[in-house]
Amino acid sequence: MKILVLEDNESLRMTLKKRLTASGFTVECAANGMDGLDLLELGGFEAVISDIMMPGMNGLEFLSAVRAKKTDVPVILLTALDGSGDIVKGLDSGADDYIVKPFEFSELLARIRLVTRRRAGLRDNKLEAGDLVLDSAARTAVRGGRAIELTAKEFDLLALLIRNKNIVLTREQICDALYGIDDSIGSNAIDVYIRYLRKKIDDGYEKKLIHTVRGVGYTVKE
Repeated sequence: MKILVLEDNESLRMTLKKRLTASGFTVECAANGMDGLDLLELGGFEAVISDIMMPGMNGLEFLSAVRAKKTDVPVILLTALDGSGDIVKGLDSGADDYIVKPFEFSELLARIRLVTRRRAGLRDNKLEAGDLVLDSAARTAVRGGRAIELTAKEFDLLALLIRNKNIVLTREQICDALYGIDDSIGSNAIDVYIRYLRKKIDDGYEKKLIHTVRGVGYTVKE
């Protein structure tokens, strides 16, 4: 997942880039809204994290310009402005979420997951990899015309892998994306769910979709 970070504080900007990259994201950064618009024009971004108080074009002006272009990329405002009026103004301007500094990084990750799931659901409920089709609204899975019964955790894991096709996710990234820091599931349990999925998704098919990258993690390849 590719994320655009707009933050004029260089220390915080670099910290966000480092931690988001470590969490499996591809990150581009800018120090103001105008440069952010230029980067956004390149395409491929699935979410934007933007400060409000920036020189030149501030965060709200950036947001207004983004929405004027009918761009539906999710935007999370990350700002020190904590008044209720500021929050209402930010959300009414088209922001998908609003986080007040200082903040917990785990909360930011959860908000990114929330807004990207929400936006993906609005665009299309279908997730596809080869002849495998998942319906995220009905929570059904079909491969080659054959319905496959999945548990809730199996479905969520498979949907995550398909949303990140051809990208290798570590066990830790999978745990964080699906279950958060309060869930009791451990990274070893991911291996178990992968085995369950392989039996249901790949057994009996010449083309295997779920792949292990030894020492790194798992990926779905078409």
